[in-house]
Amino acid sequence: MAATGTHPLVGETVDGRYRVLRHIADGGMASVLLATDLRLEREVALKVMRPDLTSDERLVARFRREARSAARLSHPNVVPVYDQGEHDGLVFLAMEHVEGRTAREVVDDEGALTPRAALDILEPVLTGLAAAHEAGYIHRDVKPENVLIPERGPVKVADFGLARAVTSQTTTANEGVLFGTVSYLSPEQVERGVADPRSDVYAAGLLLFELLTGTTAIDGETPIHVAFQHVHGGVPAPSSRSAGLSPLLDELVAAATAIDPDQRPRDAGAYLEQVRRVRADLTPEELDSRPAVAAPAPRGAATVAHPRPTPTRAITEAGAVGSTAQGATVEGSTAVVPTGPSEPPGRTSARVRRRRLLALLLALVLLLASAGGWYALAGPGSRTTVPEVAGLDQAAVEDRLAESDLDLNATQAFDEQVPAGEAIGSRPGTGSEVGKGSDIAVTFSKGPERYAVPDLSGRTRDQAGSALDELNLAVGEVTEAWDEEVPTGQVVSSDPESGVELRRDDAVDLVISKGPEPITVPSVTGQGFDDATATLEDLGLEVTRADDAFSSSVPKGSVATQDPATGQLYRGDTVTLTVSKGPEMVDVPSVEGLSKAAATDKLEKAGFTVKVQTFLGGVLDEVRAADPQAGTSAPKGSTVTILVV
Repeated sequence: MAATGTHPLVGETVDGRYRVLRHIADGGMASVLLATDLRLEREVALKVMRPDLTSDERLVARFRREARSAARLSHPNVVPVYDQGEHDGLVFLAMEHVEGRTAREVVDDEGALTPRAALDILEPVLTGLAAAHEAGYIHRDVKPENVLIPERGPVKVADFGLARAVTSQTTTANEGVLFGTVSYLSPEQVERGVADPRSDVYAAGLLLFELLTGTTAIDGETPIHVAFQHVHGGVPAPSSRSAGLSPLLDELVAAATAIDPDQRPRDAGAYLEQVRRVRADLTPEELDSRPAVAAPAPRGAATVAHPRPTPTRAITEAGAVGSTAQGATVEGSTAVVPTGPSEPPGRTSARVRRRRLLALLLALVLLLASAGGWYALAGPGSRTTVPEVAGLDQAAVEDRLAESDLDLNATQAFDEQVPAGEAIGSRPGTGSEVGKGSDIAVTFSKGPERYAVPDLSGRTRDQAGSALDELNLAVGEVTEAWDEEVPTGQVVSSDPESGVELRRDDAVDLVISKGPEPITVPSVTGQGFDDATATLEDLGLEVTRADDAFSSSVPKGSVATQDPATGQLYRGDTVTLTVSKGPEMVDVPSVEGLSKAAATDKLEKAGFTVKVQTFLGGVLDEVRAADPQAGTSAPKGSTVTILVV
């Protein structure tokens, strides 16, 4: 990134947490700002995406998802991502602020490094990449600018989240542009737009080349030229730029930068093992000698020697010899050859034979040159320009390309703006010069990327998450609710509901069942049966009535007992009520003339409680009266008073 002036966020507080102190640098994708985390009271680096990139919702969604992935990658040689969020429409990452220099600044300041210093930087880079590869992450943008060399502490690799976020279809297929740093793109990224851990190994090999030589391994006047060289040119040996480097270092760079990814180490861990073996084999002198860097040859041109001009003779097709000026030709078909020493007159016929042979050979050369010229200018090897195809349907694109002697290689991608069936763009892009007969990759729109919310009812939380993930949707807020029908732990409903079409990575909120809601059983004893029934039914409980029963304490028509009396039930469970018939009436038996004991026994057997009153001490032990009187009815269990004389 290049340092620039101020930034609109300087002095602002982002997301209510990050107080922006100053602007550090700008890059192609984002600006980097120094900020203070007000919650944790530490300095962080804020990487804020360019506003024009945030309008691409798919890119922003990928950016957020990859930021979360990068935040889960914890390693001493990887710059940690602390947080990600959005502030006034600007998407940002919060990461560790590393005080120091980038590998780019080190090379710019110091030029070619000693092999020891270069390997001291490369090894921790590979260690961090190895941890990422083992965890399933690919960096995709390894370059000197993303290698941070702090004043204290280990070397760190930066920009995992953003590097992955900018490799989506939306950022690699527009107008044939490849996003990323073209000087470090692997051949498979250029040709097919795919990357795996071996792509990071390729970039690490280019990083080692640059540390050893102080120069970029592959350069060119245009990005297309550089990309072409990645695929077809190959990487030169470091010793071709820095004299005196060990052949072991040449082999180390060559192993990582093979054009065929199958010829490279499988991942950063495997390459790290090779680096350590080579380091162990180098002598201290080879490790500590600073190479003498030679100026690189002009890109795309071979170095040739120019001999001094010599007198020449022009040889015509007929073999006649005549004097002419240097470099002159006869009617465009005469070749110029150096003049040899004069020969004796007796050998004239031999000279003629040789000249005729030369003329024949020259005629053959001219014929081949003419054929080559036809091939390059009018034949299959001639060049043509890629026409504009955006907005055309596939048939029209095929016709447009055929007019320029080009073939169609059709692919499809979602696009929010371009209608389905129309071309989004081509690669190479409009105006690019290519050979006739070349395949032009044209991406046709599948329309907006939408995914219908599936029916998640009855699935568990994990099953619902898997179903959404398969459709490129995400689980949103998850809440729980009582439900009488859906078993505990299963989805009751979703928002949006099934069938609604959403964008990629949109969230779907879920309501998970807690099962039936428990109901605390209230006490309804003493209430009238109808009131008690209404109370229970309003709670969702069922009511049954047992046989009515006598009750001396509950009025007739009121609930005497309930089952269960307390505890918890669920909707639809039953409560049994017993209604009082009032007290049971019993006829008072006659006990007059009986002794106190006999009268008491008789009354108690009839269901009464006996109270005894005596007159004059009850010396006669004879009952003379009872209250209530014999023959009347009284509630069973009530008290009968007897008078004993």
